[in-house]
Amino acid sequence: MRGVTLTVPVVATTVTVVLMIAAMVVPAVFSWQVNADYFPPLDSIWRPRVGPGTLPALALAVGVLWYGTRLAETLSWPRLLGCVVVAGVGWLTSLATVDGWAGIGSVLGRGNEYLGDARTIHDVPATLRDFIARIPLGRADNWHTHVAGHPPGALLFFVLLVRLGLGSGLAAGWVVVVISSTTPVAVLVTLRRLGAEDLARRAAPILVFGPAAIWSAVSADAVFAAVGGWGLCCLAVAATTPNRRRAAIWAMAAGLVLGYCVLLSYGLPLLGILAVAVLLAARNIRPLPWAALSGLAVVLAFAAAGFSWWVAYPVLRERYYAGIASIRPAAYWVWGDPAALAFSAGPLLGAAVAVPLTRVRTTIRDRWPASSERTVTLLVCAATLCIALADLSFMSKAETERIWLPFVPWLLLGCALLSERWRTRGLAVQVVVALVVQTLLYTRW
Repeated sequence: MRGVTLTVPVVATTVTVVLMIAAMVVPAVFSWQVNADYFPPLDSIWRPRVGPGTLPALALAVGVLWYGTRLAETLSWPRLLGCVVVAGVGWLTSLATVDGWAGIGSVLGRGNEYLGDARTIHDVPATLRDFIARIPLGRADNWHTHVAGHPPGALLFFVLLVRLGLGSGLAAGWVVVVISSTTPVAVLVTLRRLGAEDLARRAAPILVFGPAAIWSAVSADAVFAAVGGWGLCCLAVAATTPNRRRAAIWAMAAGLVLGYCVLLSYGLPLLGILAVAVLLAARNIRPLPWAALSGLAVVLAFAAAGFSWWVAYPVLRERYYAGIASIRPAAYWVWGDPAALAFSAGPLLGAAVAVPLTRVRTTIRDRWPASSERTVTLLVCAATLCIALADLSFMSKAETERIWLPFVPWLLLGCALLSERWRTRGLAVQVVVALVVQTLLYTRW
């Protein structure tokens, strides 16, 4: 692997840390009301504490710093994936239970969350037909904030949990924890299918252990991240399967999963950019028509059932700006949102993005030669473009520490291009930030 000059990671990490500090300090110093609770850019409250999960979290942190890199490089592939899931469940659970079992169940159990509305749904077809009409704030029986702010696919997920007997906040929280813990597996398998197993192993500890786990344990957006990750993984399998019939089946599966992502969040059509990057990395666009058609079929099926995405989005936009978004200053959040993302992804985010971006020019000049580095460069650049478009849409003013979770692992893949020293020290920084944020701040989502 070509060496990375010291300057790029140092400058990028410094800029990231400065951005994080500025996003905290500027509103306080200039009395700028940005409407994000008491600790912008995060939607959180200052509440120092320790709890039952503190010691397990510290133990896991020490364990990964001591053994993580070695295990990631030496374990067999199946064992590595198993360890990733187990470690992910442990890390998410230990951080969440700093607040006891309430850390897993209280957020989803609130009346204004998905479960609150999901428990009232007895007729799914009628719900879909009436969904758009219940988005506006002026409607007496309007949806709660999270349900109104997303297409009905998110609500239907929690309706399913309710009908399976998993409708309590704690039960649903455990489901979210387990599903969320599979996201790094989806990303790692994608890399391996694209011929970048070496870089996948290097990135594995950083994908699992970081501050994003704070929000992943209690957020529906973490489920969206997992669904998107597995959809992209299916697409990678399709693009690297020699048998055309099997490739078409995998491509249709990818389309169905990614198509459902469109019904989970209005921001997830941006995953199409990452889907194109996967196909470019595989040097195979044959799966594209199959995936596009099956994805479109999902969206049209919902339209036939009564929910048209393209009709709902303008209505949602009106509600969004009729609420708190209208008093959240864009002049702050256009850079405050990336700062919130940096808290979630960790300070290593800057280096993870900057290093691949510096290689784009060389890669283009060399006509995009096939290599594991090229694969990571494509995926990180695509994820960065997704974030830029989401930020400039001004439809995510605040709370991006959780809203942008689906893009975090793809951004952090750039860490695999850093030197071993940078990865080792960076992992320590990521873990420490996670512990400090969870210990000092109470995050609402």
